[in-house]
Amino acid sequence: MRDFIREHRHEDVRQLALQAARYPDIDMQQALQQIAGWQTARTKLPEWAATEGIVYPPRLSMEQCSSEATAKYKAKVLGDGCWMLVDSSHTNNNKPPTPNTHHPTPSTIIDLTGGFGVDFSYMARGFQKAVYVERQPHLCEAARHNFQLLGLENAEVVCGDGVEYLKNLPSPFNAQSPLTIYLDPARRDENGKKTYAISDCTPDVVALKDLLLEKAGRVMIKLSPMLDWHKAVDDLGEVVEVHIVSVDNECKELLLVLAKNPAAPLRVVCANIRHDAETELFEFFPSNDNLSIPLFPALRERDFLYEPNASIMKAGCFAEVAHRFGVQPTGSNSHLFLSPQFIPDFPGRKFQIEQVTSMNKKELKHAIGGLTKANITVRNFPLSVAELRKRLKLADGGDTYIFATTLGEKDHVLLITKQIF
Repeated sequence: MRDFIREHRHEDVRQLALQAARYPDIDMQQALQQIAGWQTARTKLPEWAATEGIVYPPRLSMEQCSSEATAKYKAKVLGDGCWMLVDSSHTNNNKPPTPNTHHPTPSTIIDLTGGFGVDFSYMARGFQKAVYVERQPHLCEAARHNFQLLGLENAEVVCGDGVEYLKNLPSPFNAQSPLTIYLDPARRDENGKKTYAISDCTPDVVALKDLLLEKAGRVMIKLSPMLDWHKAVDDLGEVVEVHIVSVDNECKELLLVLAKNPAAPLRVVCANIRHDAETELFEFFPSNDNLSIPLFPALRERDFLYEPNASIMKAGCFAEVAHRFGVQPTGSNSHLFLSPQFIPDFPGRKFQIEQVTSMNKKELKHAIGGLTKANITVRNFPLSVAELRKRLKLADGGDTYIFATTLGEKDHVLLITKQIF
C-alpha cells in the first residue's frame, strides 16, 4: 500500500479511481484518500507532506484543518505567553513584538477539539505537556501515529468527548502548572451545513465559558472569519486579545484569547501572513475610540495609494491606520488611503497613482487609451467590477491596477496605478 501511494501520489485521483480493477490487491478507497490528502498537504501542510508515513483523514477533515502557517501563528501567540504586551505608542507595527519575559509560559495545553491535529502539533511544542482530545476513534488513531512521526514526545491522545473531559478536570487544574485550553468548535450542523453564530457551533463555547475559565488560566477559541468580532467579544466577555488572521491577504481565522478577570484592556491584532514567510502585524486598542478620520486630501498624480490588508479591513480600524501611518482616506467609506510619501512598512498593498480620471468619456479615452487589460477594484462606487470592465472594454490582468472609488463625499473617480512591491 505504501509503495502504491508513493508511486502514484502525483497522479489525478479521479483517473486512478477509474483504474481500480487493475489493482485488486490494493484497498483503493484508502489509497486514494491518502493520495488526495498528501496532494492537499503539499501546499497547506508542507512540513507534514515532507514527513514520510503521515496518515491523512477523509477530505472534509483535510478541508477543515488549519494550514501550517496559521497553526504556527497560534503556536507563537500561546508559546510566548502574552507576547502582545508591548508599548502601544510604537509606530512600526509590522514586526513581531518582543515577548514579555515576565509572564510565565504555561506548561500544559489541552486541545479539546483535536480533529486532524495540525494546530495541536505546532502548539504542543511550546509546552511541557500537551493533551489532544477527540471523540472520533479514526482521528485518534491517526493522531497517535502522526504525532510519533512528528517527534511529539510530550503528546497524550485521549479518545473521548471534549466537554466531558473538561468537566472532569480539577478546578483549578494546577496553580503551580498553569493550563491553557484550546478549542476549534465545529462550524457545521448535523446536516453538514455551515454555521457561523457562536451558539450554533459545537461545542457551544458561550455556554462553556465559565467552566473553561474555572479550569484554565487562559483559553484560545478559533472562530469563523465571517463572524463580527465585536459581537463575539460581547457574547463571550473576558476577552483579552482578538487576532484576525489572514494568509496572503485572505482572511482565514478569528482567534479570541480569554482570561478570567482581565486586568489589561482588550487588544486587537491584525495579522497577514505572507507567502514570503513575513507577517504584517497591526495592533490597536478599541478603548482608544477618540480618534477621528483625517480630512480628505487633494488628490494628485504621482501620490501613493494604500489598500489595507484583509485583516485590517475586517477589523475596521481605519482611523488607527490613518493616524499611525500619517495617511489620509480617499473618502469616508472607500477604505483607501493616500500619501505623497512612500511608506514601505504599510500593512497592505502599495501603489503609485499614474493618472486620475472621471467617468467623462473624453477623459476616459485619454486616460486608458492603449490599455487592453487591467486589474479593477471597486470601492464605494456606483458600478460593479463586471459593469465597469464592460464599460471600459478591458480584459482582466496585466500590471495596471484601476481603483474605482468616491473621492471625498461625491466625486466618482478612477485611479490608474502601478503596484509597488
